[in-house]
Amino acid sequence: MAFEGLSEKLQKVIKDLTGRGRLSESDVKLAMREVRMALLEADVNFTVVRSLVKKITERACGQDILDSLTPGQQVVKIVNEELIELMGSTHSTLQYSPRTPSVIMLCGLQGAGKTTIAGKLALYLKKRHNKRPLLAACDVYRPAAIEQLKVVGERVGVPVFEQGQGDPVAIARAAVAYGAAHSNDVLVIDTAGRLHIDDALMEELEKIKAATEPAEILLVVDAMTGQDAVNVAESFNNRLDITGVMLTKLDGDTRGGAALSVKAVTGKPIKFSGTGEKPEDFEPFHPERMASRILGMGDVLTLIEKAQANVDEEKAKKLTQKIKEQKFDLEDFAEQFKQMRSMGGVGAMLKMLPGAGQMKVDESQIDEKAILHMEAIISSMTPAERRNPNILNAGRRRRIARGAGVEVQDVNRLIKQFEQTKAMMKQFSGKGMKKFSRGGRLPF
Repeated sequence: MAFEGLSEKLQKVIKDLTGRGRLSESDVKLAMREVRMALLEADVNFTVVRSLVKKITERACGQDILDSLTPGQQVVKIVNEELIELMGSTHSTLQYSPRTPSVIMLCGLQGAGKTTIAGKLALYLKKRHNKRPLLAACDVYRPAAIEQLKVVGERVGVPVFEQGQGDPVAIARAAVAYGAAHSNDVLVIDTAGRLHIDDALMEELEKIKAATEPAEILLVVDAMTGQDAVNVAESFNNRLDITGVMLTKLDGDTRGGAALSVKAVTGKPIKFSGTGEKPEDFEPFHPERMASRILGMGDVLTLIEKAQANVDEEKAKKLTQKIKEQKFDLEDFAEQFKQMRSMGGVGAMLKMLPGAGQMKVDESQIDEKAILHMEAIISSMTPAERRNPNILNAGRRRRIARGAGVEVQDVNRLIKQFEQTKAMMKQFSGKGMKKFSRGGRLPF
Protein backbone atom coordinates (compact mmCIF):
# COMPACT_ATOMS: atom_id res chain seq x y z
CA MET A 1 0.00 0.00 0.00
CA ALA A 2 1.20 3.51 -0.84
CA PHE A 3 2.47 5.55 2.14
CA GLU A 4 2.16 2.55 4.46
CA GLY A 5 5.43 3.19 6.32
CA LEU A 6 4.89 6.96 6.42
CA SER A 7 1.28 6.55 7.51
CA GLU A 8 2.23 4.21 10.34
CA LYS A 9 4.89 6.58 11.69
CA LEU A 10 2.72 9.70 11.42
CA GLN A 11 -0.18 7.97 13.13
CA LYS A 12 2.13 7.02 16.02
CA VAL A 13 3.20 10.67 16.40
CA ILE A 14 -0.45 11.75 16.30
CA LYS A 15 -1.44 9.17 18.92
CA ASP A 16 1.32 10.43 21.24
CA LEU A 17 0.22 14.05 20.78
CA THR A 18 -3.50 13.47 21.25
CA GLY A 19 -2.88 11.25 24.28
CA ARG A 20 -1.53 14.16 26.33
CA GLY A 21 -3.64 16.67 28.18
CA ARG A 22 -1.30 19.64 27.62
CA LEU A 23 1.53 20.27 25.18
CA SER A 24 4.67 22.34 25.57
CA GLU A 25 6.73 23.84 22.77
CA SER A 26 9.39 21.17 23.38
CA ASP A 27 6.70 18.44 22.99
CA VAL A 28 5.75 19.84 19.59
CA LYS A 29 9.36 20.16 18.42
CA LEU A 30 10.11 16.59 19.49
CA ALA A 31 7.07 15.37 17.55
CA MET A 32 8.15 17.38 14.50
CA ARG A 33 11.56 15.68 14.56
CA GLU A 34 9.72 12.36 14.26
CA VAL A 35 7.62 13.78 11.41
CA ARG A 36 10.78 14.98 9.63
CA MET A 37 12.41 11.55 9.87
CA ALA A 38 9.23 9.81 8.66
CA LEU A 39 9.00 12.08 5.61
CA LEU A 40 12.68 11.66 4.70
CA GLU A 41 12.38 7.88 5.02
CA ALA A 42 9.38 8.07 2.65
CA ASP A 43 11.79 9.66 0.11
CA VAL A 44 10.13 13.07 0.17
CA ASN A 45 12.35 15.78 -1.29
CA PHE A 46 14.61 17.26 1.44
CA THR A 47 13.76 20.89 0.64
CA VAL A 48 10.05 20.05 0.70
CA VAL A 49 10.42 18.30 4.09
CA ARG A 50 12.29 21.23 5.62
CA SER A 51 9.67 23.73 4.42
CA LEU A 52 6.72 21.58 5.53
CA VAL A 53 8.07 20.87 9.02
CA LYS A 54 8.92 24.55 9.51
CA LYS A 55 5.37 25.61 8.62
CA ILE A 56 3.77 23.01 10.90
CA THR A 57 6.10 23.88 13.81
CA GLU A 58 5.47 27.63 13.53
CA ARG A 59 1.70 27.16 13.50
CA ALA A 60 1.67 24.46 16.20
CA CYS A 61 3.82 26.45 18.63
CA GLY A 62 1.43 29.40 18.70
CA GLN A 63 0.07 30.13 22.17
CA ASP A 64 -3.55 29.81 21.01
CA ILE A 65 -2.75 26.18 20.10
CA LEU A 66 -0.69 25.29 23.19
CA ASP A 67 -3.22 26.91 25.55
CA SER A 68 -6.27 25.29 23.95
CA LEU A 69 -8.20 22.49 25.67
CA THR A 70 -7.28 19.99 22.95
CA PRO A 71 -3.80 21.00 21.75
CA GLY A 72 -3.02 17.53 20.36
CA GLN A 73 -6.08 17.60 18.12
CA GLN A 74 -5.23 21.12 16.99
CA VAL A 75 -1.73 19.99 15.94
CA VAL A 76 -3.23 17.05 14.02
CA LYS A 77 -5.52 19.51 12.24
CA ILE A 78 -2.51 21.63 11.29
CA VAL A 79 -0.57 18.60 9.98
CA ASN A 80 -3.59 17.58 7.91
CA GLU A 81 -4.03 21.08 6.46
CA GLU A 82 -0.34 21.41 5.57
CA LEU A 83 -0.27 18.00 3.87
CA ILE A 84 -3.28 19.02 1.79
CA GLU A 85 -1.59 22.30 0.87
CA LEU A 86 1.59 20.43 -0.07
CA MET A 87 -0.26 18.15 -2.49
CA GLY A 88 -2.23 20.90 -4.16
CA SER A 89 -5.08 22.05 -1.88
CA THR A 90 -7.91 21.01 -4.21
CA HIS A 91 -8.60 18.42 -6.90
CA SER A 92 -7.49 19.71 -10.30
CA THR A 93 -9.83 18.67 -13.12
CA LEU A 94 -9.01 18.00 -16.77
CA GLN A 95 -9.19 20.91 -19.17
CA TYR A 96 -10.65 20.55 -22.66
CA SER A 97 -9.98 22.65 -25.75
CA PRO A 98 -12.88 24.27 -27.64
CA ARG A 99 -12.04 22.33 -30.83
CA THR A 100 -12.63 18.61 -31.31
CA PRO A 101 -10.92 16.37 -30.48
CA SER A 102 -9.45 17.79 -27.32
CA VAL A 103 -5.89 16.42 -27.15
CA ILE A 104 -4.37 14.90 -24.01
CA MET A 105 -0.67 14.20 -24.54
CA LEU A 106 1.04 11.74 -22.21
CA CYS A 107 4.79 11.82 -21.65
CA GLY A 108 7.31 10.24 -19.30
CA LEU A 109 10.25 7.90 -19.03
CA GLN A 110 10.20 4.31 -20.27
CA GLY A 111 8.68 1.92 -17.76
CA ALA A 112 6.56 4.56 -16.02
CA GLY A 113 3.38 2.89 -17.28
CA LYS A 114 2.20 5.36 -19.96
CA THR A 115 0.52 2.80 -22.21
CA THR A 116 -1.41 1.14 -19.40
CA ILE A 117 -2.54 4.39 -17.84
CA ALA A 118 -3.52 5.74 -21.29
CA GLY A 119 -6.09 2.94 -21.44
CA LYS A 120 -7.24 3.61 -17.88
CA LEU A 121 -7.67 7.32 -18.63
CA ALA A 122 -9.63 6.52 -21.82
CA LEU A 123 -11.93 4.15 -19.90
CA TYR A 124 -12.42 6.76 -17.16
CA LEU A 125 -13.39 9.41 -19.73
CA LYS A 126 -15.74 6.98 -21.44
CA LYS A 127 -17.49 5.71 -18.29
CA ARG A 128 -17.47 8.75 -16.00
CA HIS A 129 -17.72 11.61 -18.51
CA ASN A 130 -19.53 10.00 -21.45
CA LYS A 131 -16.71 10.90 -23.83
CA ARG A 132 -15.82 9.12 -27.08
CA PRO A 133 -12.03 8.81 -26.66
CA LEU A 134 -9.47 7.72 -29.25
CA LEU A 135 -6.01 6.38 -28.39
CA ALA A 136 -3.06 7.29 -30.64
CA ALA A 137 0.02 5.04 -30.86
CA CYS A 138 2.99 7.42 -31.16
CA ASP A 139 5.56 5.23 -29.42
CA VAL A 140 7.21 3.86 -32.57
CA TYR A 141 10.50 2.75 -30.97
CA ARG A 142 9.75 0.33 -28.13
CA PRO A 143 9.24 -3.21 -29.42
CA ALA A 144 5.54 -4.21 -29.42
CA ALA A 145 4.48 -0.82 -27.98
CA ILE A 146 1.86 -0.36 -30.71
CA GLU A 147 0.56 -3.89 -30.22
CA GLN A 148 0.38 -3.33 -26.46
CA LEU A 149 -1.72 -0.19 -26.92
CA LYS A 150 -4.05 -2.06 -29.28
CA VAL A 151 -4.52 -4.80 -26.65
CA VAL A 152 -5.17 -2.14 -23.98
CA GLY A 153 -7.62 -0.34 -26.28
CA GLU A 154 -9.52 -3.54 -27.00
CA ARG A 155 -9.69 -4.34 -23.30
CA VAL A 156 -11.31 -0.99 -22.44
CA GLY A 157 -13.39 -0.77 -25.61
CA VAL A 158 -11.64 2.28 -27.06
CA PRO A 159 -10.38 2.52 -30.69
CA VAL A 160 -6.66 2.93 -31.39
CA PHE A 161 -5.20 5.00 -34.23
CA GLU A 162 -1.86 3.71 -35.52
CA GLN A 163 0.25 3.99 -38.66
CA GLY A 164 3.02 1.57 -37.78
CA GLN A 165 6.56 2.70 -37.06
CA GLY A 166 6.55 5.94 -39.01
CA ASP A 167 7.15 9.54 -37.99
CA PRO A 168 5.48 10.04 -34.57
CA VAL A 169 4.81 13.73 -35.26
CA ALA A 170 3.01 12.90 -38.53
CA ILE A 171 1.09 10.09 -36.79
CA ALA A 172 -0.05 12.46 -34.03
CA ARG A 173 -1.18 15.03 -36.61
CA ALA A 174 -3.06 12.35 -38.58
CA ALA A 175 -4.69 11.08 -35.36
CA VAL A 176 -6.15 14.54 -34.71
CA ALA A 177 -7.65 14.61 -38.22
CA TYR A 178 -8.98 11.04 -37.82
CA GLY A 179 -10.56 11.86 -34.46
CA ALA A 180 -12.27 14.96 -35.87
CA ALA A 181 -13.63 12.93 -38.82
CA HIS A 182 -14.94 10.11 -36.62
CA SER A 183 -16.58 12.18 -33.85
CA ASN A 184 -14.00 11.34 -31.18
CA ASP A 185 -14.14 14.22 -28.71
CA VAL A 186 -10.93 13.32 -26.84
CA LEU A 187 -7.60 12.09 -28.25
CA VAL A 188 -5.13 10.48 -25.81
CA ILE A 189 -1.62 10.36 -27.31
CA ASP A 190 0.74 7.66 -26.03
CA THR A 191 4.26 8.97 -26.73
CA ALA A 192 7.64 7.24 -26.61
CA GLY A 193 9.70 7.17 -23.44
CA ARG A 194 13.41 6.75 -22.86
CA LEU A 195 15.46 5.12 -20.13
CA HIS A 196 16.68 8.61 -19.25
CA ILE A 197 15.94 12.18 -20.31
CA ASP A 198 17.73 13.26 -23.50
CA ASP A 199 17.46 16.07 -26.04
CA ALA A 200 16.21 13.82 -28.85
CA LEU A 201 13.26 12.72 -26.73
CA MET A 202 12.40 16.26 -25.67
CA GLU A 203 12.64 17.65 -29.20
CA GLU A 204 10.28 14.98 -30.50
CA LEU A 205 7.79 15.73 -27.72
CA GLU A 206 8.04 19.47 -28.41
CA LYS A 207 7.22 18.80 -32.09
CA ILE A 208 4.20 16.64 -31.17
CA LYS A 209 3.03 19.41 -28.84
CA ALA A 210 3.34 22.02 -31.60
CA ALA A 211 1.55 19.78 -34.14
CA THR A 212 -1.41 18.83 -31.92
CA GLU A 213 -1.83 21.84 -29.55
CA PRO A 214 -2.84 19.67 -26.56
CA ALA A 215 -5.26 20.94 -23.93
CA GLU A 216 -3.39 18.80 -21.40
CA ILE A 217 0.21 17.56 -21.23
CA LEU A 218 0.26 14.98 -18.47
CA LEU A 219 3.51 13.58 -17.15
CA VAL A 220 3.25 9.91 -16.14
CA VAL A 221 5.41 9.19 -13.10
CA ASP A 222 6.12 5.88 -11.37
CA ALA A 223 5.34 6.57 -7.69
CA MET A 224 7.90 3.97 -6.64
CA THR A 225 10.82 5.99 -7.99
CA GLY A 226 10.76 8.41 -5.05
CA GLN A 227 12.91 11.55 -5.40
CA ASP A 228 13.98 10.55 -8.92
CA ALA A 229 10.38 11.18 -9.94
CA VAL A 230 10.73 14.79 -8.79
CA ASN A 231 13.87 15.30 -10.91
CA VAL A 232 12.08 13.80 -13.93
CA ALA A 233 9.03 16.02 -13.37
CA GLU A 234 11.21 19.12 -13.13
CA SER A 235 13.03 18.29 -16.40
CA PHE A 236 9.86 17.59 -18.38
CA ASN A 237 8.16 20.67 -16.99
CA ASN A 238 11.06 22.93 -17.98
CA ARG A 239 10.88 21.75 -21.61
CA LEU A 240 7.18 21.05 -22.16
CA ASP A 241 5.39 23.16 -19.51
CA ILE A 242 3.30 20.19 -18.40
CA THR A 243 -0.23 20.81 -17.11
CA GLY A 244 -0.32 17.99 -14.59
CA VAL A 245 0.97 14.66 -13.35
CA MET A 246 -0.43 11.13 -13.26
CA LEU A 247 1.07 8.77 -10.67
CA THR A 248 1.23 5.06 -11.46
CA LYS A 249 1.75 2.10 -9.09
CA LEU A 250 0.44 4.03 -6.12
CA ASP A 251 -0.88 0.72 -4.80
CA GLY A 252 2.60 -0.80 -4.57
CA ASP A 253 4.94 -1.04 -1.61
CA THR A 254 5.99 2.52 -2.24
CA ARG A 255 7.34 5.18 0.06
CA GLY A 256 5.14 7.81 -1.56
CA GLY A 257 7.73 10.57 -1.76
CA ALA A 258 6.78 11.50 -5.32
CA ALA A 259 3.17 12.29 -4.41
CA LEU A 260 4.27 14.57 -1.58
CA SER A 261 7.02 16.32 -3.54
CA VAL A 262 6.06 16.76 -7.18
CA LYS A 263 3.50 19.56 -6.73
CA ALA A 264 5.80 21.57 -4.47
CA VAL A 265 8.73 21.27 -6.89
CA THR A 266 6.95 21.79 -10.24
CA GLY A 267 3.94 23.81 -9.21
CA LYS A 268 1.83 21.45 -11.35
CA PRO A 269 -1.00 19.39 -9.81
CA ILE A 270 -1.32 15.62 -9.59
CA LYS A 271 -4.52 14.92 -11.51
CA PHE A 272 -4.86 11.14 -11.43
CA SER A 273 -3.37 8.03 -9.87
CA GLY A 274 -3.25 4.39 -10.93
CA THR A 275 -4.10 2.20 -7.95
CA GLY A 276 -3.97 -1.37 -9.28
CA GLU A 277 -3.62 -3.65 -12.27
CA LYS A 278 -7.22 -3.60 -13.53
CA PRO A 279 -8.41 -0.94 -16.03
CA GLU A 280 -10.85 0.37 -13.40
CA ASP A 281 -8.06 0.90 -10.83
CA PHE A 282 -7.74 4.59 -11.61
CA GLU A 283 -8.78 7.57 -9.50
CA PRO A 284 -8.83 11.36 -9.71
CA PHE A 285 -6.26 12.62 -7.20
CA HIS A 286 -7.84 14.51 -4.28
CA PRO A 287 -5.18 16.04 -1.97
CA GLU A 288 -7.55 16.26 1.00
CA ARG A 289 -8.54 12.60 0.67
CA MET A 290 -4.95 11.45 0.30
CA ALA A 291 -3.92 13.42 3.40
CA SER A 292 -6.81 11.79 5.25
CA ARG A 293 -5.61 8.32 4.19
CA ILE A 294 -2.03 9.07 5.26
CA LEU A 295 -3.18 10.20 8.72
CA GLY A 296 -5.42 7.13 9.15
CA MET A 297 -8.68 9.07 8.89
CA GLY A 298 -9.92 6.95 5.97
CA ASP A 299 -11.33 8.00 2.62
CA VAL A 300 -15.05 7.43 2.79
CA LEU A 301 -15.81 9.82 -0.11
CA THR A 302 -13.75 7.77 -2.57
CA LEU A 303 -15.36 4.59 -1.22
CA ILE A 304 -18.81 6.11 -1.86
CA GLU A 305 -17.79 7.18 -5.37
CA LYS A 306 -16.53 3.66 -6.12
CA ALA A 307 -19.84 2.27 -4.92
CA GLN A 308 -21.82 4.72 -7.05
CA ALA A 309 -19.73 3.89 -10.12
CA ASN A 310 -19.95 0.11 -9.67
CA VAL A 311 -23.34 -0.52 -8.11
CA ASP A 312 -26.37 -0.83 -10.38
CA GLU A 313 -29.03 1.50 -8.97
CA GLU A 314 -31.93 -0.71 -10.04
CA LYS A 315 -30.32 -3.78 -8.49
CA ALA A 316 -29.70 -1.82 -5.28
CA LYS A 317 -33.39 -0.82 -5.08
CA LYS A 318 -34.52 -4.40 -5.65
CA LEU A 319 -32.10 -5.68 -3.00
CA THR A 320 -33.37 -3.11 -0.49
CA GLN A 321 -36.94 -4.24 -1.15
CA LYS A 322 -36.00 -7.93 -0.80
CA ILE A 323 -34.27 -7.22 2.52
CA LYS A 324 -37.38 -5.40 3.78
CA GLU A 325 -39.56 -8.33 2.70
CA GLN A 326 -37.01 -10.81 4.16
CA LYS A 327 -36.56 -12.50 0.77
CA PHE A 328 -32.76 -12.18 0.62
CA ASP A 329 -31.42 -15.36 -1.05
CA LEU A 330 -28.15 -16.90 -2.26
CA GLU A 331 -28.42 -15.17 -5.66
CA ASP A 332 -28.40 -11.82 -3.83
CA PHE A 333 -25.53 -13.07 -1.65
CA ALA A 334 -23.46 -13.88 -4.77
CA GLU A 335 -24.27 -10.46 -6.25
CA GLN A 336 -22.70 -8.77 -3.21
CA PHE A 337 -19.45 -10.68 -3.81
CA LYS A 338 -19.34 -9.45 -7.42
CA GLN A 339 -19.87 -5.86 -6.34
CA MET A 340 -17.11 -6.12 -3.71
CA ARG A 341 -14.68 -7.37 -6.36
CA SER A 342 -15.66 -4.58 -8.76
CA MET A 343 -14.77 -2.08 -6.03
CA GLY A 344 -11.27 -3.53 -5.64
CA GLY A 345 -11.92 -6.30 -3.14
CA VAL A 346 -12.36 -6.42 0.62
CA GLY A 347 -8.79 -5.28 1.36
CA ALA A 348 -9.08 -2.15 -0.80
CA MET A 349 -12.41 -1.22 0.79
CA LEU A 350 -11.12 -1.70 4.35
CA LYS A 351 -8.19 0.65 3.73
CA MET A 352 -10.62 3.51 3.00
CA LEU A 353 -12.44 3.18 6.31
CA PRO A 354 -11.50 5.58 9.14
CA GLY A 355 -9.20 3.92 11.67
CA ALA A 356 -8.06 1.24 9.23
CA GLY A 357 -4.47 1.95 10.23
CA GLN A 358 -5.22 1.20 13.88
CA MET A 359 -7.03 -2.02 12.94
CA LYS A 360 -3.75 -3.39 11.54
CA VAL A 361 -5.53 -5.31 8.80
CA ASP A 362 -3.20 -7.98 7.48
CA GLU A 363 -3.93 -8.29 3.77
CA SER A 364 -2.48 -11.78 3.75
CA GLN A 365 -5.33 -12.78 6.05
CA ILE A 366 -7.94 -11.43 3.62
CA ASP A 367 -8.35 -14.37 1.28
CA GLU A 368 -9.89 -12.89 -1.87
CA LYS A 369 -9.76 -16.40 -3.40
CA ALA A 370 -12.19 -17.59 -0.74
CA ILE A 371 -14.76 -15.21 -2.22
CA LEU A 372 -14.22 -16.76 -5.66
CA HIS A 373 -14.69 -20.22 -4.10
CA MET A 374 -17.97 -19.09 -2.55
CA GLU A 375 -19.15 -17.76 -5.91
CA ALA A 376 -18.23 -21.12 -7.48
CA ILE A 377 -20.27 -22.96 -4.84
CA ILE A 378 -23.33 -20.80 -5.47
CA SER A 379 -22.90 -21.22 -9.25
CA SER A 380 -22.97 -25.01 -8.77
CA MET A 381 -26.46 -24.81 -7.28
CA THR A 382 -29.68 -24.99 -9.25
CA PRO A 383 -31.84 -21.83 -9.45
CA ALA A 384 -34.29 -23.46 -7.05
CA GLU A 385 -31.52 -24.14 -4.51
CA ARG A 386 -30.20 -20.58 -4.73
CA ARG A 387 -33.66 -19.13 -4.16
CA ASN A 388 -34.60 -21.56 -1.39
CA PRO A 389 -31.53 -22.73 0.57
CA ASN A 390 -33.78 -24.64 2.98
CA ILE A 391 -33.92 -27.55 0.48
CA LEU A 392 -30.14 -28.06 0.65
CA ASN A 393 -29.99 -31.49 2.26
CA ALA A 394 -26.83 -33.59 2.66
CA GLY A 395 -27.12 -35.18 -0.80
CA ARG A 396 -27.51 -31.84 -2.56
CA ARG A 397 -24.57 -30.38 -0.64
CA ARG A 398 -22.32 -33.27 -1.70
CA ARG A 399 -23.31 -32.73 -5.34
CA ILE A 400 -22.66 -28.97 -5.09
CA ALA A 401 -19.24 -29.57 -3.50
CA ARG A 402 -18.23 -31.91 -6.35
CA GLY A 403 -19.42 -29.38 -8.95
CA ALA A 404 -17.48 -26.52 -7.36
CA GLY A 405 -14.35 -28.58 -6.69
CA VAL A 406 -14.49 -27.99 -2.93
CA GLU A 407 -15.19 -29.98 0.25
CA VAL A 408 -18.67 -30.41 1.75
CA GLN A 409 -17.40 -28.44 4.78
CA ASP A 410 -16.86 -25.44 2.48
CA VAL A 411 -20.48 -25.64 1.33
CA ASN A 412 -21.65 -25.90 4.96
CA ARG A 413 -19.51 -22.90 5.89
CA LEU A 414 -21.02 -20.84 3.06
CA ILE A 415 -24.57 -21.71 4.12
CA LYS A 416 -23.76 -20.75 7.71
CA GLN A 417 -22.30 -17.38 6.59
CA PHE A 418 -25.36 -16.77 4.44
CA GLU A 419 -27.71 -17.50 7.35
CA GLN A 420 -25.74 -15.13 9.62
CA THR A 421 -25.87 -12.38 6.98
CA LYS A 422 -29.58 -12.93 6.46
CA ALA A 423 -30.22 -12.74 10.21
CA MET A 424 -28.21 -9.54 10.44
CA MET A 425 -30.16 -7.99 7.55
CA LYS A 426 -33.45 -9.03 9.13
CA GLN A 427 -32.45 -7.23 12.31
CA PHE A 428 -31.19 -4.22 10.36
CA SER A 429 -34.43 -3.93 8.37
CA GLY A 430 -36.56 -4.02 11.52
CA LYS A 431 -35.81 -2.64 14.97
CA GLY A 432 -32.15 -2.18 14.10
CA MET A 433 -33.02 0.22 11.30
CA LYS A 434 -35.25 2.28 13.61
CA LYS A 435 -32.54 2.35 16.26
CA PHE A 436 -29.92 3.36 13.72
CA SER A 437 -32.15 6.13 12.32
CA ARG A 438 -32.42 7.56 15.87
CA GLY A 439 -28.64 7.73 16.12
CA GLY A 440 -28.03 4.38 17.78
CA ARG A 441 -25.29 1.90 16.94
CA LEU A 442 -25.41 -0.48 14.02
CA PRO A 443 -26.90 -3.86 15.01
CA PHE A 444 -23.72 -5.80 14.09
